[in-house]
Amino acid sequence: MNPNTRKQLFTWTIASLTLGLAPFVPEPHIVGKIRWVAGGAIGMTGMDWFDLVFHGFPWVFLAFFIGKAGLEMLSKPS
Repeated sequence: MNPNTRKQLFTWTIASLTLGLAPFVPEPHIVGKIRWVAGGAIGMTGMDWFDLVFHGFPWVFLAFFIGKAGLEMLSKPS
């Protein structure tokens, strides 16, 4: 795996586990927002949508870099 990809993967893993899950008690904030959206997002304001994006973007980048690392490992010549 490319050292740069490994570094980015580590960085986004840490960001996802800290920013993506904060606050941790009583449940991760992103979980509550996803439940709210799944329930129809009734009563969500602009700040709630911003909060969803803010807590969700580390997970999107983490998924991207996991996919990138997987493709690098698959395309590496034997």
